[in-house]
Amino acid sequence: MKVVLFCGGYGMRMRSGASDDVPKPMAMVGPRPLIWHVMRYYAYFGHTEFILCLGYGAHHIKDFFLNYEETTSNDFVLRRGQTELLSTDIADWTITFAQTGIESPIGERLRRVRHHLDGDEMFLANYADVLTDAPLPEMIDKFAARDAGASMMVVPPQSSFHCVELGEDGLVGGITAVSELPLWENGGYFVLRQEIFDHIPENGDLVADGCAQLAKRGRLVAHQHRGFWKPTDTVKERAALDEAYTRGDRPWAVWERDTAGAEA
Repeated sequence: MKVVLFCGGYGMRMRSGASDDVPKPMAMVGPRPLIWHVMRYYAYFGHTEFILCLGYGAHHIKDFFLNYEETTSNDFVLRRGQTELLSTDIADWTITFAQTGIESPIGERLRRVRHHLDGDEMFLANYADVLTDAPLPEMIDKFAARDAGASMMVVPPQSSFHCVELGEDGLVGGITAVSELPLWENGGYFVLRQEIFDHIPENGDLVADGCAQLAKRGRLVAHQHRGFWKPTDTVKERAALDEAYTRGDRPWAVWERDTAGAEA
């Protein structure tokens, strides 16, 4: 199943200065950028055909893959000056690099790569900057069995703030952590059918337009995930993931599970 990755936004909250034009999916977590971690997640489950919706800072993403160095994350043998890889990351990947505009909203980016989907009835989509350990095969199978146009992974609210219940006299009636409220937020992992294109207007948005219209028609389903899920909207969040990677705490790296089991 093809995977559409939206990786053309400005990522203003991740930038360190005006001269920093690196798109958010290229922020580093360990020795590789965010987009690599997201792609390895999909590849682990057998989805190795990627369509990258490029925009701002596209050359950074192109250069990374055009000059990809397998030895950074794979064991190898150096014999007589020649490198012999013992494993590879991206050798079996197919990656389409599509320029979808600098200012385009996500829905428009998706519209502009529709022809690269080859008419496939179902496909996957992702913001390319959120990491998770969600069971992707289960998410796909549940959606495939439903008569719906789209599936959105949803997660509990991540905010550390508290909601305050006020009475008319200004007295506080209760305090509840946002994470404890019966609410869910968009987790950024989608399984879509071609039907989604019927509801995204020109320069429209995937969620506010496409998913919202499907929801009104009772054709949007949610996959609830309470496991690991971390966004990287800020420098602080990216740094936290990088630190977790360094100390070996990386539950999103599902591709490492087989290796861990073999070593045990």
